Amino acid sequence: MRSYYMLDIDLTTGKSEKKDVSDLFNRYIGGTGVATALLDQFNPATDPYAPSAPVIFATGPFSSVFPVATKTVAMFKSPLNGNMGESHAGGRLAMAMYGAGYHVIRIRGKAAFTCTLEIEGDNVRINSASSLKGMSALAVERVLRDHYKSDFKRSIVRIGPAGERLSPIAAATVDSSRHFGRLGLGGVLGSKNVKAIVISGGNYWKIDSIGAFNAYYTKLYKAVVESDQMKKYHDLGTPINVIPLSKINGLPTRNFSQGYFENAEGISGETFAERHLSQQIACAHCQCGCIHMATLRESFNEAEHMYKTFKVSYDHELIFAWGSNLSIGDSEDVLRLLYYVEKQGWDAISMGVILAWAVEAFQKGLINTTHTDGIVLNFGDAATYKKILERISHRHNEFYTDLEKGSVFCAEKYGGKDFAIAFGKNEAPGYMTGLHSFLGYGTGVRHSHLDSAGYSIDQKKINSSKTDTDWTKEMYKEAVWRMALNSLVICLFARNIYTPAVVSEGLKLLGMEHFDEAAINNAARMIHALKIRQKMNFGFKFSDLYLPARLEKAVTTCGHVTQAQFDEQVKVYQALAEEDLKLLNHGTEAL
Repeated sequence: MRSYYMLDIDLTTGKSEKKDVSDLFNRYIGGTGVATALLDQFNPATDPYAPSAPVIFATGPFSSVFPVATKTVAMFKSPLNGNMGESHAGGRLAMAMYGAGYHVIRIRGKAAFTCTLEIEGDNVRINSASSLKGMSALAVERVLRDHYKSDFKRSIVRIGPAGERLSPIAAATVDSSRHFGRLGLGGVLGSKNVKAIVISGGNYWKIDSIGAFNAYYTKLYKAVVESDQMKKYHDLGTPINVIPLSKINGLPTRNFSQGYFENAEGISGETFAERHLSQQIACAHCQCGCIHMATLRESFNEAEHMYKTFKVSYDHELIFAWGSNLSIGDSEDVLRLLYYVEKQGWDAISMGVILAWAVEAFQKGLINTTHTDGIVLNFGDAATYKKILERISHRHNEFYTDLEKGSVFCAEKYGGKDFAIAFGKNEAPGYMTGLHSFLGYGTGVRHSHLDSAGYSIDQKKINSSKTDTDWTKEMYKEAVWRMALNSLVICLFARNIYTPAVVSEGLKLLGMEHFDEAAINNAARMIHALKIRQKMNFGFKFSDLYLPARLEKAVTTCGHVTQAQFDEQVKVYQALAEEDLKLLNHGTEAL
């Protein structure tokens, strides 16, 4: 049996400790399961910006061992909604943690000064980083990569100015182009005075049963590179969804007022590839290469034809948030705005949806030029959006300061809650396919479209005789199974490759023989129930969920959705969750 270790860091005292957490891995698999169990020890009444509030990074037993097991889970108390915050990121972080000898890193306390946290194997250093204060998230990575020398591959997690301002929609950027984007991890790190974390190391497990390992690895490798299961992610990537979603009324447009965007072709995956694609890169230990990097050229001396060239990553969620939902149909405008967002270190989804709310609030007269200091807000006006972002980043006035606190915060202060498109105070992602996409955003344990794939359920419902309740049960089942995948931790693009039988085979190769298919499913069910219970301890109530009124008026892929339909299916989902909660509360062995 392999051993799994956690690095426990107290920034206040400067002390760190290596702890064996193998018992947690043997019970909760790893990743999201172990992080949830650790966060369960935390007082939910604590302010997310309090020094005692932890940040937990966790990987799983498959991380850096098997193909496409590339993600790292970050868990924390969210400053955006006050509930459990969870975000996943790729890049080199899982590999660097593995090399450093840790599957979990827990950070508590607050440094006395702006710092970088340097972890190289068992060596942990808290270094002054006053020279990095105010520096963009992109510039920090370049500076630190040159500054910190190592014999091993490094991963750099850092925040931009938004995190230093303690914005509840601040992201943490990982390596060149990955993000812990959702629910405000950047603000939590900023509250701890952590500007960046640099991780590296050369500790690697010895492979047992090399023949069996190679056979298993080769089977997965071929499934990734030779089958059609992941081909689209390498080709056009998730932007391949833009035109098809628009055709079926599933692409959020002009603040979710409709699902069809008349300029979808201008921001499609095909257009981005033809006009801007410069390279496709992969996270460490992934053979897919789904990260699409665009080249953006900007003139800085038109008289002498002199240009600056930048690389900007893009995907469907970013294109929706800064394209169709703001009525921008030019790919270059989208990239230009995304580049500014990257430098500031905001969650690109949240900030885009917040701006869409602001435009509509202006058009409805809830805010005016007194609030905006003379700026007139219109959909499709990319140049004005850039000015707004600049004013937000400079905290130009009270209104612009409020804009980076979330759409629900703004709507409660200025009005317009019926068109503030957020679930659990987290701005909605880029699918308006119907009832189950919205239900997934509301009931999901991290309010993400990846919690239960409700958007996929909606598309399967077309011409189906199943009832909404039948589909909600299917969605719940998927949400539970994803707890296993998120505990391993694999990229969900490979979810169809890692079936229960394949997962069980891999865990046995790593010495976790007790995880047969039944045990894996039971663990997933237990983890999901534990997360629901934890969310409730933080204040979550199913009865508080609501469908923003705007979404009742819009035509989705599956037609109109009513509040009554939404409420009914929330109750169905709640009943399923409560059955698992009863078993959890009577003892996890019952599950």
